[in-house]
Amino acid sequence: MNVVLWIIAGLLAAAFLAAGLMKVVQPRAKLAESGLGWVNDYTDIQVKLIGAVEVLAAIGLTLPALLDIAPILVPLAATGLVIIMVGAIVVHARRKENQPLIANVVLLILAAVVAWGRFGPYAF
Repeated sequence: MNVVLWIIAGLLAAAFLAAGLMKVVQPRAKLAESGLGWVNDYTDIQVKLIGAVEVLAAIGLTLPALLDIAPILVPLAATGLVIIMVGAIVVHARRKENQPLIANVVLLILAAVVAWGRFGPYAF
């Protein structure tokens, strides 16, 4: 199970690193043009902050365990992603966007599995 948790954490880290960097680097208008219509409901700063939190969570999913420095940050990062995904689900449900809603539920479940495993029976 330890290997499975590492794989899930790595996949989550890659996904959130890419998504977060995209939100941090690209202007809000370009994000909206690329299909992220929800960004029009938020300010530039809010979108950048969401992206920065996603990048930090991606780093927190892997780096502390790899370096064996404060590995408790891994399940905390996964828990943070669960909270972010709950917020994303609420936003997409209100906007009646079903496609991103499904992806958000899958990411939430994967993050919850990592949080459960790393807080519980497979802690570092």
